[in-house]
Amino acid sequence: MAEAVSLWRREATFLTAMLASETGIVGLNTLFKAATSKGLNSYSFLGYSYLLASLLLLPSHLFSNRSRSLPPLSFSILCKIGLLGLVGSTYVITSYIGVKYSNPTLASAISNITPALTFILAVIFRLFSSTNH
Repeated sequence: MAEAVSLWRREATFLTAMLASETGIVGLNTLFKAATSKGLNSYSFLGYSYLLASLLLLPSHLFSNRSRSLPPLSFSILCKIGLLGLVGSTYVITSYIGVKYSNPTLASAISNITPALTFILAVIFRLFSSTNH
């Protein structure tokens, strides 16, 4: 019985995190459209949102149960981090430029396609296999 309650709490935690994430995305899209229609530069908005996210996530390492030892930082890992940062920031910039020319409702609807595209890319790159259970 205790195991079922633990599983329920874990699933509820994931559901709450997903709902908070989607609510934040919709809120940011709406806030972006309102701010840019009043004259704020889109790159300034991105800088402010990244700064706010950094300040909110900064204390999260205090609550982490991970060990404090890190693996060595190699050139390959630095290149992968840089590529991920480049692709991620390009994705955010292009989505905000799309919101600038359309509306936040369309951006929120299109963002729901992201899990399907992620699954398709995982199948293409063979990261998902039906034999792994």
